[in-house]
Amino acid sequence: MVKKVSWVTLIAFGLMGILAGTAFASAENEYPNGIEGIKAASVPPPGFYYRMYNVFYTADTLTDSDGDELDVDFDLNLFVNAHRFIWTSKQKILGGYYGADLIVPIFNIDFELGAFGLDDENTGMGDICLEPLILSWHGARYDAAVAAGFYAPTGESHADNPALSPGKDMWTGMFTLGGTLYFDVAKTWSASVLARYEVHGVKKYSRFAPGDDFHFEWGLGKTVAKVLDIGVTGYCQWQVTDDSGPGSTGDKDSVYAVGPEASIFIPSAMFFMSLRSQWEFGAEDRSEGIFTTLTLTKIF
Repeated sequence: MVKKVSWVTLIAFGLMGILAGTAFASAENEYPNGIEGIKAASVPPPGFYYRMYNVFYTADTLTDSDGDELDVDFDLNLFVNAHRFIWTSKQKILGGYYGADLIVPIFNIDFELGAFGLDDENTGMGDICLEPLILSWHGARYDAAVAAGFYAPTGESHADNPALSPGKDMWTGMFTLGGTLYFDVAKTWSASVLARYEVHGVKKYSRFAPGDDFHFEWGLGKTVAKVLDIGVTGYCQWQVTDDSGPGSTGDKDSVYAVGPEASIFIPSAMFFMSLRSQWEFGAEDRSEGIFTTLTLTKIF
């Protein structure tokens, strides 16, 4: 049985010829879960913002479609340095502030599959994300947002070694909907959910088309002294439609994660920093590991 592999597991179609009758799967989502948490759905007010995501993912567990661990001596270390440019205008559409953003990611991939003598590393640009439509609303006890965008296949991609390719070699459309609810007038207690739906195109070289993905990030937070947020965050992800093309099967991947977050705002520098770690569990047809994200935001 052959399964697909993504940038998360980094064991891709190059292994299909090696693993006779046995292969591995992972999510093909472009958006990396875990980069948002507390107040995930709260879009900043009108202005220009630069945000740097530093994402560390480590995993030594690879699961099959039943969630059982595969004994293949798997080890993955992934670092993503993503640069996000966010603009929120004063213009309103349907009562919500209009905005847009652009994300440019750089990947460092280091993986090992000891059972097959594989150990390699690569650094390169990933696929660029553009969201030309973001609408956000802010009420006395809530924030809400919707967005539409796409990932373009601009990233480095190697047909002969997709396991080390930061780019996914396909177009992806992404639709976003989320909200933050505040439990008190002072907005010191919050609960937030940010959901995304991805529709994937066909990969140019392999002609493989991953199924659609639905995933959401969530956060429960408490604001202390107006500048510090602490809380618990997590994410859930499911593949909701079948893959198609060469190597496709009826297997669908899924995963869940939970962990703490702390963030601080420095008013004098107009600077924001957050740190969260999330432990994955219940993974099926993909890797299972730990996501740690350090986010730095500058307000202009």
